[in-house]
Amino acid sequence: MKIRAAVLACVTTAAVLLLPGAAHAATDAELAARWAPVHYQDTDSSDYDADYLSRVSFDGDWDAGNNWEHQDDDPSRLTGAVYQSVVETSTHWFIVYSFFHPRDWEDFADPLGLHTHENDMEGALLVVRRDGSAFGRLEAMITVAHSDFYSYVPAGSPFTSGRENIDGTVVMRTVDGVSRPTTRQEAKGHGLYAWNNAGFPGGDGVVYYPGTAEVPSGGNDSSVGYTLVDTFAAGGLWSRRSDALTFASPGTFRGDNGKDNAANTAWGWDDGNDGSDLQRGLPATDPAKLVAAYFDGTGEFALGYTRNGYR
Repeated sequence: MKIRAAVLACVTTAAVLLLPGAAHAATDAELAARWAPVHYQDTDSSDYDADYLSRVSFDGDWDAGNNWEHQDDDPSRLTGAVYQSVVETSTHWFIVYSFFHPRDWEDFADPLGLHTHENDMEGALLVVRRDGSAFGRLEAMITVAHSDFYSYVPAGSPFTSGRENIDGTVVMRTVDGVSRPTTRQEAKGHGLYAWNNAGFPGGDGVVYYPGTAEVPSGGNDSSVGYTLVDTFAAGGLWSRRSDALTFASPGTFRGDNGKDNAANTAWGWDDGNDGSDLQRGLPATDPAKLVAAYFDGTGEFALGYTRNGYR
């Protein structure tokens, strides 16, 4: 297995910086690196590189309307990347990981554009308690699969089912001495869930680890690196939220293959049936509200933000 030195350096540095009584010794980048998941990406045997993770600008531009066409021009440009953002209350950090693919697709023809669309971004929200340690304690995860959210907790979490039932357990994997959550993502449609500790459907898939960005060697690669990309970086995804070349409307990518303008960023994610009071985009804009509704047993749980770049 490859050594992910950059991530280990971040984790080690933050641990050294922790001082008695320090409320936030780790930077956002270090927090995101510490909790970045091991990611199990299923791949389709007929067009496996369409399931590789990449940046929105993998093709060298921010024109979201040409990503479908450019996806298979040069698969070597599809280097592993995951967008991250961190917001905080006095009791918790909320870390969003957003996984981008240039296509949401099917093997069969879709002349009416009912099952395919250009661009695809689904992801996970991690809920980490600020317990005085450098990186806190993971208490819950919510994942995004199409128009549904799914709730998970790691072993030992005090969180219980609230308005939404808990859908399963977050499987943790120790990699290079760091215990990490795990996620899995479908081929083609890319719905994202907690990893179920099972093999890939059909036997082929890519296992991504946080570290240095790499391109899979093929549709069945057990160790590929992905880099973390700051959603709030200057000139990056959030700063372009009003750019008509990238977005058709707030939180929705521009796209004209299959169903038009059908892919959403974290501030556009929405569960279709969890109640009208839980508005679109809460995993980014108000994760504390979402978590407080989805779970009980949260203990001390602040709803006001000390920092939230989405607000």
